[in-house]
Amino acid sequence: MSRLIWFKGDIIPVDNATVNVLSPTSQFGANVFEGLRGYWNSGTKQLYIFRLDEHIDRLKKSAKMMQFDTHYSDYDLKKSVIDIVKANAFKEDIVIRQTIFLDGFGNWASKGPTEMFIAPMAKGRAIPPNKNGFHCSISSWERINDNSISPRVKVGANYINSRMGQLDAINNGFDSTIFLNSRGTVSEGPGSCVFIVRDNQLITPPLTASVLESITRFTIMQIAKEVLAIDVIEREVDRTELYIADEVFFCGSAVEIIPVLSVDRYAISENIGSITQLIKSAYLEIVRGNNKKFAHWLTKVY
Repeated sequence: MSRLIWFKGDIIPVDNATVNVLSPTSQFGANVFEGLRGYWNSGTKQLYIFRLDEHIDRLKKSAKMMQFDTHYSDYDLKKSVIDIVKANAFKEDIVIRQTIFLDGFGNWASKGPTEMFIAPMAKGRAIPPNKNGFHCSISSWERINDNSISPRVKVGANYINSRMGQLDAINNGFDSTIFLNSRGTVSEGPGSCVFIVRDNQLITPPLTASVLESITRFTIMQIAKEVLAIDVIEREVDRTELYIADEVFFCGSAVEIIPVLSVDRYAISENIGSITQLIKSAYLEIVRGNNKKFAHWLTKVY
């Protein structure tokens, strides 16, 4: 069966979903989006979409920041995701891209017309099975900030910042990179937030450190506090703290939880750290519907 996509209110084959090359989304990256995850539970024969309501709420905030004229209700935004996943009959782990984009023949300052597409696809873990984690550099590119273009919203054009840092890291022999903000403290990775472990405490930069208001970040902080009884601290993190941290990891809907094994060739660990492993295991139990305490975070597809 050809993969199907939700496009401008219809469910059609993905090859038939086309966008005008002169549209503001094509020319200027004028779109807002959410990257969701769905997890298949073979025991319950159910596919769970993780924190769909929270993703929809953030999508609406991103559209507000971009001053898009949108006409989608909460019901429309949620039902359309479930409808397209059902139409593809997925029974495996998936990712879902839900994007509201600026269509038509306007320019970068246009507010409408807006349209939406929702594209689910099968996808397992972000880290290859032959890798234990990522070796990272500190990026020479500064993270965007609230006085340039807000990092708290998921705008397509924002990810050029991540692209520049990621390509630079790869070209220099690293797997990924970590951005510093305008104050010179740790911000985040390309499309992922950063946590460190020091003296059995979980530490992450605050929202004012030029980071996305990450749903996964909030999730991990809550898991650490309520499930694992780990102290969680939000504060500025210096670059050199990464070098001497006990553990470092990335998190995000796409990457889930990925250990950082070294930063700027300073070794952190050879494998996933013990606290990172506890958090990762608890996270995967929750997203697959195996921890009933957090069942309210899951939306059933079937």
